Amino acid sequence: MNRKAHKNKLVKSIFDLTNKVAVITGGTGVLGNSAALSLAEVGVKLVLLTTNKKNGVELEKTILKKGGEISLLEANVLSKISMEEVRDAVLEKFGRLDILLNIAGGNMPGATIGPDQTIFDLELDDFDKVTQLNLNGTVIPSLVFGKVMANQGSGAIINYSSMAVPRVLTRVAGYSASKAAMENFTKWMAVEMATKFSDKIRVNALAPGFFIGNQNRSLLLNEDGTYTERGADIIRNTPMGRFGEPDELNGALHFLCSDASKFMTGAVIPIDGGFNIFSGV
Repeated sequence: MNRKAHKNKLVKSIFDLTNKVAVITGGTGVLGNSAALSLAEVGVKLVLLTTNKKNGVELEKTILKKGGEISLLEANVLSKISMEEVRDAVLEKFGRLDILLNIAGGNMPGATIGPDQTIFDLELDDFDKVTQLNLNGTVIPSLVFGKVMANQGSGAIINYSSMAVPRVLTRVAGYSASKAAMENFTKWMAVEMATKFSDKIRVNALAPGFFIGNQNRSLLLNEDGTYTERGADIIRNTPMGRFGEPDELNGALHFLCSDASKFMTGAVIPIDGGFNIFSGV
C-alpha cells in the first residue's frame, strides 16, 4: 500500500460511522433533517424522534430511497416514560446505541422580549415551557440513552446549543437562559460519564450561529427575501457576511460522532461564520 492510500485509509477509519446507531431528537426540523441525511449517507442507522410522524415522511422516503436505514417514531422528549419506550425499541432492534443527537428545542412568544417591551413583560408560563423544552428536553433523553452508553461502555452525545449562550442577544430571554443551562449540563455530564463510567463516552455540543429555519424565518427575512432589521444586524456582526447553510454543521457533527474526536469531551464548538468572535468595532 502506498503512502497516499495508507493515509486515505487512516482518515477514513477514524471518521468511519458505518453501522453506528443514532437516535436524533427533533429529527424533522431543518437542522435535524440535514443531520439525518448526512449521517445516513455514511451508513449510520437512524432512529428519528418527532412529535408528529407526518413531518418526517418525506425525509424517511428520501433516506430509504438512498439505501439508508431509518425508523421514524413519535415520542415526547419531556417524558421519561416515552424515552424509555424508544430506548427499549432501539435495543430490541439493534442491541446497542452509539450516538444521541439532542436537537429538539424551540422558543415561545411570551419568553421573548419585543422591541417595545422590557424584561418585566416576560411571561413566566412561556418561560417555563421554553426551559422545559430546551433544558429538560436534553436532560431526559441524555439520562435515558446515556444509561445505555454507560452499560455498554461507549457512546457519543451531541447537544445543540446556540450563539444565544456566549453572546447576549436581545429579545430571546427564555431561549438564551435555557440554552445556557443546557450547555452547562453538557459539560457536567461529560465529566460524570468520563470519570464514573468510561473514557469512551463523550458528551459535546455544537453551537450553531444563524441558520434560516421555520421558527426564525419571519424574524430574519422579509417575504421578498430581503433582510429584516434584525437579520441585517446579524449579518453586520457576522464576519462571513451571510447566514449558515444547514449542511455546514455536518462536518463538525461527523467529527464529534466519530473516533476522530475520541479525546474530546465537554467541548462546545461554535459554527457561526465568526459571529462569536466579532466585536463589531
